[in-house]
Amino acid sequence: MATQSVRPGTRLMDRSEYPHKPKPLTCPPDRMVADAVAQMSEKNYGCVIITDPEDVVIGVVTERDIMIKLVGKGKDPNTTKLSEIMTENPRVAREDDSMLDWMRMMSNERFRRLPVVDDKGRIKAVFTQGDFVSYTWPDTFHQAKSIAKAAVLTNLHLVLIGGGVLVYMLGTLVLFAAN
Repeated sequence: MATQSVRPGTRLMDRSEYPHKPKPLTCPPDRMVADAVAQMSEKNYGCVIITDPEDVVIGVVTERDIMIKLVGKGKDPNTTKLSEIMTENPRVAREDDSMLDWMRMMSNERFRRLPVVDDKGRIKAVFTQGDFVSYTWPDTFHQAKSIAKAAVLTNLHLVLIGGGVLVYMLGTLVLFAAN
């Protein structure tokens, strides 16, 4: 991604959870899938980042890769290397990249895990679609509030009539219950 002036507050590194994200699970490409799956299960991670000896990202293996490229093809996880099922040269972000740009790219290109690397390509963190969804919640609530307000104000006469009918019905029920 081209480096440009990104407004503070919209960068990946500006997310409040970024400094506290757990270290991504990394494995070398010659590790057996069964070993990686055991580590993924133990840590409850959805992917493993494949790195070279310098910790530079060279691939990623997701739960989907395991299902489609391993289980779906009848391969043995004890004899299949991660390099055989990994997505090579995955898209990677820098921590000062725009959150909004990556949100759009992940949605358009249909991938769910985004490794974040330093200037030398070494893994620092992994952002997931869930991280991006949490970024949009405040806007979603604001939009829902605006839509509800507009709906009530444009149909105020119906809201008042409906409210009057509701009050009348509740009053009638109270009277019948008292008798």
